[in-house]
Amino acid sequence: MAELITLSDITLGDIVIDVVLKKVKNIRLSVHPPTGRVRISASSHMSMESIRVFALSKLDWIKNHQKNIRAQDRATRRDFVDRESHYVWGKRYLMQVIEGPVLPSISIKGKYMVLSVRPNMDRDKRQAVVEGWYRSMVKAAALDLIAKWEPLMKVTVDELYVRRMKTRWGSC
Repeated sequence: MAELITLSDITLGDIVIDVVLKKVKNIRLSVHPPTGRVRISASSHMSMESIRVFALSKLDWIKNHQKNIRAQDRATRRDFVDRESHYVWGKRYLMQVIEGPVLPSISIKGKYMVLSVRPNMDRDKRQAVVEGWYRSMVKAAALDLIAKWEPLMKVTVDELYVRRMKTRWGSC
């Protein structure tokens, strides 16, 4: 059975709050990057007036979180071209793109992250190569940590997934 979801909004001064009414027990308030968009998820049985009173009671909290989110540095868009900065394990490397009749790959050589690609490979395909490489690096590091900690914790890891996450950074 699908959840009942109703969308609406509340305006408190210059703050617009998206309200989602659905089959939940608790009211949930969240502020989302990069713009500080505000969302309340509430029970479909709650009145909009009750939700508005809740939002008003949290107005200082909302403004504080919006201010913090807006103050955070944002990564600039990467185009995967020569001399662009990329990071591996917190260390900065300059990208060097080499085009040729090769299988796409990445290697680290000194201060350079070398991206080998076929001629005229577009930005999205270059990004997919880089992200795939990052995923393989993270997976290899995680497998080493799993091998170390499984026997100490007396547990067994059945599966490991490395995915690009937008909101949840990890789950167990």
